[in-house]
Amino acid sequence: MTDTTTVQSEYQQRALRALAGGVSSNTRLLNPHLIVDRAAGCRLWDVDGTEYLDYLLGQGPNFLGYAPPRVVEQVLNAQRDGIIYAATHRGEIEAAERVLAVLPWADVLRFGSSSSEMVQAGLRMARQATGRRLVLRFHGHYHGWFDNIHIRSAGERALPGSLGQVPDALDPTVTIPWNDADAFRRAVADHGADLAAVIMEPMMLNAGAIEPLPGYLATVRELCTRRGIVLCFDETISGFRLALGGAAERFGVYPDLAVYGKAMAAGWPCAALVGRRELFDGVATGAVTHAGTFNGNTIATAAVRACLDELVSGGVYEQVDSVGSALVSSLRELFGAHGVPIRLQGLPMAFHARFDQSDELITSYAQLQAVDTDRYSEFARALIAARVWVAYRGIWYVSAAHALADVTETLDRVDTALTAVRAG
Repeated sequence: MTDTTTVQSEYQQRALRALAGGVSSNTRLLNPHLIVDRAAGCRLWDVDGTEYLDYLLGQGPNFLGYAPPRVVEQVLNAQRDGIIYAATHRGEIEAAERVLAVLPWADVLRFGSSSSEMVQAGLRMARQATGRRLVLRFHGHYHGWFDNIHIRSAGERALPGSLGQVPDALDPTVTIPWNDADAFRRAVADHGADLAAVIMEPMMLNAGAIEPLPGYLATVRELCTRRGIVLCFDETISGFRLALGGAAERFGVYPDLAVYGKAMAAGWPCAALVGRRELFDGVATGAVTHAGTFNGNTIATAAVRACLDELVSGGVYEQVDSVGSALVSSLRELFGAHGVPIRLQGLPMAFHARFDQSDELITSYAQLQAVDTDRYSEFARALIAARVWVAYRGIWYVSAAHALADVTETLDRVDTALTAVRAG
């Protein structure tokens, strides 16, 4: 828990009275009830003025850091002429062109406000294009909280992820282990004639920071092509973070559709569904419904344009790779010096932390579930008390605003947390 003063406690109580659970997203229930006042760069401050080095970054969107000045300037300028026109505007077209320019595999896109809704649009389009009903998805991957896609994995079973969820909504969904080529081949053999789409995180970042095994994505791509199945990458987290062209570029395998969000707009709420033109034919004529009052608004599309201007200008990915690599290697050294076994798995821009005696590479969600999570969650409390803002679930994000000096400062605070935990 974080220390609370009268100011913090007062705002926490006000939040609990005005907001269900004191938050506007259940994900925020998983961390201490911190009331934030402001953020800049790679740091945030709570209402008491306490400063934190931030490796959660709003659950990932703030890839350029908080309030990047040139993005803020363009967003402020864009809204002075109005926000929503009920018509296409120049900035919307320019934003779409910028996105497509860095995704050469794709032809066309639609903007939306959240990735959850764009996943739904993609599944609808896949069903219309193929005339099929089933969707294949994977344990441990997250594609939003809607009834027809939100699951809780219990061994090999996929159960509704929430109370109040209509269980029958999951009936057209087949769920199998990810990163298992044989399991995928069997699923396609059993259901291929009825599969409209395969949807996956091309790198499992929502849980575990697990990279695809060599050849796995290529196998999925080849079988989807052969059987006429629409392959959809959910790049909500990986897009524009793992590379300018996202995980598709990093791993060299390209989908038919992809969902982007988070890092695409530098923290402003915007999402996009991107893909092959023929899959959008029904949407383009209005025969397939995709709607949204706020889609493509001037603020969101200005943020996309400004963010991509920063990303293509050079230096961002080298900075994040350098700082993230230094952070991971230094953390390993520090934990080793304390005699504490730590697993840090993933990439410099997004990695996962767990206490684990084994150094065996985790390649599946089942392996991840076998690792002790409670101990790390307790340590995350100590990290937050030492003013390092992280997620209890183990994911660390690095932004372009983090510098090597911040790594040094982070290590001092992590050392304080380790000392406190060991003393306790």
